[in-house]
Amino acid sequence: MDETFGKKEKLKSKKLIEDLFQKGKSVKNFPLRLIYISLEQKQDVQFQTGVSVPKRLVKTAVQRNRLKRLMRESYRKNKYIVANTTGFSYAFMIIYMTPKEMGYDELFAAMERLMKKFKEKEKWEN
Repeated sequence: MDETFGKKEKLKSKKLIEDLFQKGKSVKNFPLRLIYISLEQKQDVQFQTGVSVPKRLVKTAVQRNRLKRLMRESYRKNKYIVANTTGFSYAFMIIYMTPKEMGYDELFAAMERLMKKFKEKEKWEN
């Protein structure tokens, strides 16, 4: 399994992000929330993913940036759970939902559970 998180996999389109928040479905697993939407046209990559840490929960930019790095890394390591199981493409936004700063091990476990919940919600079977 390819464990990269390249430029094409990053969610950058403002229009797609707006659609994601307006029409997207949600899965929660404390302290993370995944908002996702299925993309109609076939993309080069299966998932386009963005991460967010709200300023109102984590005040300093240093802490927010660290949490975003940890979230991206834990997503990169856990995306094998949902990858290559369907022909559909998805846009993901992963949001951090607690003011408490968490370590890598906690975020990694939470991301793993979140990906499994997403997989169950979409009723995929390997």
